[in-house]
Amino acid sequence: MGQILYKNIYSVKEGYLSLNKGLRTVGYLSRAKRNKLMSSQFIERIMLAVTEVNGCEVCSYAHTKIALEQGMSNEEIQMLLSGTAENIPRDEMPAILFAQHYADTRGNPTEESWQRIIEVYGQEKAWGILAAIRMIMIGNVFGIPLSGLRTRLKGKPSGKTNVFYELSMILSFPILFPPALLHGLILSALKKPVIEFP
Repeated sequence: MGQILYKNIYSVKEGYLSLNKGLRTVGYLSRAKRNKLMSSQFIERIMLAVTEVNGCEVCSYAHTKIALEQGMSNEEIQMLLSGTAENIPRDEMPAILFAQHYADTRGNPTEESWQRIIEVYGQEKAWGILAAIRMIMIGNVFGIPLSGLRTRLKGKPSGKTNVFYELSMILSFPILFPPALLHGLILSALKKPVIEFP
């Protein structure tokens, strides 16, 4: 697999927001899997589609391995990572397009695009799709600086990130996680919307 170009570089603030949003919805993904609303391959297609938009090397490697273990072909995986929509099951295409839109808007999709997902899949499955997207967004937001540091240590810095950015993002993860989790629990207790629109 060739070197991934980091297409999106996220700030510490965006890292916090991705953690908060992801932690608020992770239970929906578990429920969707438990209720057999989403197959493992469907989840991996979503994760690979988001990773393609963001360009995270470590996530690409990890989810390629998982997708292969789930029975997806190498050809399909490479097509997803190159942004090609061929071979995606027709019933999954709206979710894949929404996942790409979510990543392309840095976690701020349009209300119309979200309503379309609810119309196509129903509320429970839509929540599962959103949760899968948000979980891989966390991986991408913090995986991009990790990828940058790994290539830097191999003597091949990407040129898109610097060592200060890479270290600050990586070290911010354990600091941001507890307040993001607490913030999410408070928002849930106050029954605040799980998804808001610009």
